[in-house]
Amino acid sequence: ILRKTLRKRGVRVITGLGKYFQQVDKNRNGLLSQADFKEALKVFHLEIPETDFETLWLILDDSKSDKVDYGEFTRAIFGEMNEYRKAFVRKAYMKLDFNKSGSVPVVDIRKSYCAK
Repeated sequence: ILRKTLRKRGVRVITGLGKYFQQVDKNRNGLLSQADFKEALKVFHLEIPETDFETLWLILDDSKSDKVDYGEFTRAIFGEMNEYRKAFVRKAYMKLDFNKSGSVPVVDIRKSYCAK
């Protein structure tokens, strides 16, 4: 149910959820508690019946840590990237990784990207 709703509502809701999750994630570990996750769904008018929420939580919290990873959430909703998109991301990453170190510092991103 949530997957269909999110796909109908579009990228703005997912982007908004991502920003909201970052605000709620006080210790910056990329994990959300069940209460925070439920509140996020409520804020974005994505309420689902309690039984559906419990089922969703069991799927997302497969490690039984009582936390859900935002990356796992987006993969559960959208699935893995297709090969075309992966190739595009790899190409962009290779342009950003000037010294071929395998990591891209924010300084290097700033040299290549202007958000204006």
